[in-house]
Amino acid sequence: MAQSAERKYELIWVVVNFGTGSKVLRAAKEHGVTGGTVLLGRGTVRSPFLELLGLNDVRREIVLMIAEKDTAERALHELDKQFNFAKPHNGIAFSTDVVGLFGMRDCPSYESGASIGGEDMYKAIFVVVDRGKAQEVIDAATAAGSRGATVINARGSGIHEKKMLFSMPIEPEKDIVMILAQESLVEPISAAIREALKIDEPGKGIMFILDINKTFGLYG
Repeated sequence: MAQSAERKYELIWVVVNFGTGSKVLRAAKEHGVTGGTVLLGRGTVRSPFLELLGLNDVRREIVLMIAEKDTAERALHELDKQFNFAKPHNGIAFSTDVVGLFGMRDCPSYESGASIGGEDMYKAIFVVVDRGKAQEVIDAATAAGSRGATVINARGSGIHEKKMLFSMPIEPEKDIVMILAQESLVEPISAAIREALKIDEPGKGIMFILDINKTFGLYG
């Protein structure tokens, strides 16, 4: 158990166009990642022309994969080579530290004791709100300097089902808004969302922020 406690794991996030998630999973498995989960979401594209045509709401797939730190770093670089995230609209990829891991068949239980701080340029802001409130979150974030967001629809296939995000139950009819922001913008963006959505009031939503280790496909 002492040996497994020394292992460090990372959560790999890859946001790609609809239909590409399975390809990402297959490619990651070739580089040591044992499996993952694909969520459906939508991205925001700011273009007057696309908005005029009603095409500014783009379907996305969010691929989540957990691997040991060395494997995750290697897989991210290989995925970047294969899917060319540097090319606009090909997708984005980043990793976050995992400080607790339980219940995964292919990985031993793991708990680090504390989150690892970093000197990263970006952080990930997550906002969980009632279905239909995502655009209010995006509008507030955009006014504070955000350049875009990904909306994850958290809903089970049955009305009584629940989705789980980081061990938190997400009731049906919720939206999860993921915003990647430069560290200097995190405070004004989060403050704007808190004020606009009244996040501090009971039942208005949940917001949390994660450190990001590496990013691909982001433009400053």
